Amino acid sequence: MNNTITKILFHWGVEKSEVKQIYRTAWQIGEQYVLKEYQNQKTLERNLKILQILDGMNVPVGKIVPACDNRQYISLEDSFYFLAERLPGKHISHFGNDTDLAFAMGEIIADLHMAFRKCEDVEGLWDNSLLDEMNGWVKSSLEKTDWKYISREAYEKNTEQLAMVYDSLPVQLIHRDVHFGNFLFENGRFSGYIDFDLSQRNIRIFDICYFLMGLLCEEEKADFSEEMWFLFLENVFAGYESRLELSEMEKRAVPYVMECIELLFVAYFEREKDVHCAENAFQLYEFVKNLEGRIYESLHVGG
Repeated sequence: MNNTITKILFHWGVEKSEVKQIYRTAWQIGEQYVLKEYQNQKTLERNLKILQILDGMNVPVGKIVPACDNRQYISLEDSFYFLAERLPGKHISHFGNDTDLAFAMGEIIADLHMAFRKCEDVEGLWDNSLLDEMNGWVKSSLEKTDWKYISREAYEKNTEQLAMVYDSLPVQLIHRDVHFGNFLFENGRFSGYIDFDLSQRNIRIFDICYFLMGLLCEEEKADFSEEMWFLFLENVFAGYESRLELSEMEKRAVPYVMECIELLFVAYFEREKDVHCAENAFQLYEFVKNLEGRIYESLHVGG
């Protein structure tokens, strides 16, 4: 693989730089750049267009670095590569009960959603629907394991609850993988967004719900208590609404969306034969299910 990366970097004239693999498909090149690999050319071209638009709006994303011959990306051995400027900052790993950070994350997600509205005309955007996934592959996967974690009746009730409000939920381009690993901070200040590989058109509250559920996945490692989570929930939504107003229906849909996200993960991890993660996802589903009333109280809406 190192020989392949060296061949690729030659097209940018940085083949002598130090190379450090940071993800399965990403490498840090020296201190200035990040190289990313794609298997799907159309996905790469879509993401490059999104990055161009966001960069043009002064949204902090990795600026695309053209190759020596001005190509935006290079192909080699059935893979496609592009180089971007490395953003300053690091990922946050310890956040405790920092309500200011929670409020800021709400603002950061809302700012990205506002910027994403300018990307709606990008060719090849993935139109997705959480409800369609629940009625499709998620249901089929859980059926194949004979409803090991949740009964068919309970599952269908959850899906019906989401379906009742779904057509009222605003849809737009979203990030779809909102967690602290995809947001950079330098000296306590937000410094950039990364990884738009899963970006798609879907209900916009998916991003907020996904982020908050992801905090619970880190509960044991970060010593993140239930009380802290509810503080985060309240402040993330407050921060978001300081930029973009959410409808009453969106707030009512929050626990349904959270529950469906975790059921989606149950199905995914079952398919991957990862029993531990499937069980953890179902525990998070039950957590939300049992505390729907408190979630509504935190959002200041009736259940």
